Amino acid sequence: MITVGIDLGSRMSKIVVLKDDKIIYSNVTDTGVNPRKVAELLLNDALEEASIPRSDITNIFSTGYGRNIVPFSDKRISEISCHARGANYFFPKARTIIDIGGQDSKIIIVDEKGHVKDFIMNDRCAAGTGKFLEVTATTLETTIDELGNISKSSTKKIDINSTCVVFAESEIIGLIAEGFEKPNIINAVHRSIAKRTKNLASQLRWQKPIVFTGGVAKNNGMQIAISEIMGTEVIVPANSFITGALGAAIFAKENLLK
Repeated sequence: MITVGIDLGSRMSKIVVLKDDKIIYSNVTDTGVNPRKVAELLLNDALEEASIPRSDITNIFSTGYGRNIVPFSDKRISEISCHARGANYFFPKARTIIDIGGQDSKIIIVDEKGHVKDFIMNDRCAAGTGKFLEVTATTLETTIDELGNISKSSTKKIDINSTCVVFAESEIIGLIAEGFEKPNIINAVHRSIAKRTKNLASQLRWQKPIVFTGGVAKNNGMQIAISEIMGTEVIVPANSFITGALGAAIFAKENLLK
């Protein structure tokens, strides 16, 4: 039994090919300006790389912002449910999932089977999302991929108090003008996002263990900051990008077994 999950996100798109219970292929790429085409390219590349004929795929489920425009999707599933099920695949003991993407952040409470018990979502303010990190990287003339490593050299904790990315960018520029070093500024941004994450989580009855998913989870500086602010270690899957797509592939399999 081979199923496919596609997570068409606002910034990045992902695909997972699941054979029975094993991931046999995954890929991540930029969503760009033509997400429908990106979905088709992801599927074609998966078929070629995994040496699978299209006829062998029994179900394809889509999730994410662009789930409704995947032309070959058999069913569309909420990213909340997909991230919950994908995180449960990696860490069955997880009870709270923090997912931070390019334009939103989510806190999801799950049971032992990865079923969603409760959740809360921030999709109205970019200050607690990957967008804030993008703005920070541009302002500090570096890349998103380097933020985590640079922040490791931080020697002083400073605060960024603005609750809006636009004003926070101005605050960062002010810190640069005052002579604050780049690692300390980046660490301040990480801590600012972590504090917003904790504030979001505090609206639910969250429990340990916590799994951190999404593209922002690739930033080890964010992992450290959230662990510190939440007061407990957060666990990051080896490939945090694919959690939603994996969940979609799992739902596609379970649908066939009903």
